Amino acid sequence: MLDRRECLAGGLAIAAVGVSASAVLATPEQVADQVARLYGDRPISEGKIKLDLPALAENGLVVPLGFAIDSPMTESDYVKSVTFFAPGNPNPIVAAFHFTPLIPKAAGQLRIRLGQTQSILAIAEMSDGRLFMAKQEIKVTIGGCGG
Repeated sequence: MLDRRECLAGGLAIAAVGVSASAVLATPEQVADQVARLYGDRPISEGKIKLDLPALAENGLVVPLGFAIDSPMTESDYVKSVTFFAPGNPNPIVAAFHFTPLIPKAAGQLRIRLGQTQSILAIAEMSDGRLFMAKQEIKVTIGGCGG
């Protein structure tokens, strides 16, 4: 049976491992690798995506992110997906949404966690294979992913 000291020491060791593992952040190169894995070498144009993000996030634990993608959302012309990337987080992919032509509007809202000041990258894939992107920097004063 473990005594109180052994339990406390084990808990502190687990906490130390968790802190050091969470301090590892993705790099812009890892984001580029993820984008290449998902989309290959297809060209990515700017436009169609409207991001609603604060310029300054006082707390990186809870950052509101809204988006809307310009599309008629018809059977022949709709948004298939949108993926959000953050190069300053432990995992470069923050969120992904998938749509069908039955959804009247390609839009959504969520709250994300950001570890530091960084640019959020959104890439939307259309039903015809075209890709569109939007990018916006957010200054984070208190980090949410270990900072």
